[in-house]
Amino acid sequence: MTAAAPAARRPGGGFAIGIDVGGTKMAGGIVDLDSGAVLGRRQIATAPERGGAAVLADAVTLARGLRDDARRLGLPVAALGVGVAELVDRQGRVFSGHRIRWSGLDPGAAFGAVLPTVISADVRAAALAEARLGAGRGAAVFYYVTVGTGIAGVLVLDGVPHDGVRGAALVIANSMQRDRCPSCGAEHRRMVEDVASGPALALACGAASAEDVLAAAQAGDPRALAAIDRATEELGGVLALLADGLDPGLMVIGGGLGCAPGPYFDTLAAHVRAGLWDGVPHPLRITQARMGPDAGLIGAALATQTNKTARRPQMSN
Repeated sequence: MTAAAPAARRPGGGFAIGIDVGGTKMAGGIVDLDSGAVLGRRQIATAPERGGAAVLADAVTLARGLRDDARRLGLPVAALGVGVAELVDRQGRVFSGHRIRWSGLDPGAAFGAVLPTVISADVRAAALAEARLGAGRGAAVFYYVTVGTGIAGVLVLDGVPHDGVRGAALVIANSMQRDRCPSCGAEHRRMVEDVASGPALALACGAASAEDVLAAAQAGDPRALAAIDRATEELGGVLALLADGLDPGLMVIGGGLGCAPGPYFDTLAAHVRAGLWDGVPHPLRITQARMGPDAGLIGAALATQTNKTARRPQMSN
């Protein structure tokens, strides 16, 4: 694991470490809290199949390495923000285990041994970065969606990502849909994420990765284009329903697939527009996120500033 060479320290700037723990990779960096610039960066594979304890140990090692990098560079880092691709409550407790199985563990204590820590859901961290510094800057109400290994979304009100009562206000593509055949009575179960996410797209085309599917689609491959159309039609219907119900002025699409150049974003935006109620006088603006692949780690670092005093979450037994 190697650290990217950071830029020179800007006098007077505040810094924090941000780590984004995703289903495919975990990335971390030393973040300038004023500009969002990532002054140092490390990345490793998550490999969640190893279990939550192994992933947590790697993430803590990543945090410790970045803290040591900051000290060597003379950067005043006092807090650590961690965004994780799971459900996280207002106390920073991880209470789901779809991919990153930290429920039942104490990540707050583990990271807190490195630096005072704020833990949040990765989609809320990325949405915060877009609200402060990216495509949502200045927007009173916008909806942020991340499409990559997983799919999630969050409403942002006056720059603050909404977390809901339990911290679960981000599940938009994991709810089980059940269709029953009227002839034989057989029940078919599926989730939108099973169709529209990166792994689902790769599986539909027999490709090694979603990036390969996007490249094939850009080259005009009909199978890849058809898979993207089906995926974005499914997701577009969900996003249109959310837009009609929540009435944001802007929808920001992020994540590896959402930010990728080529047909995925364009086709998704077209399907969202096709599903919207047409009685609203001002049409919904739909744009790609601007903070790039590091939005999650930047937002995780920014969350330490939002919380003013970073804390070690108290874990319940």
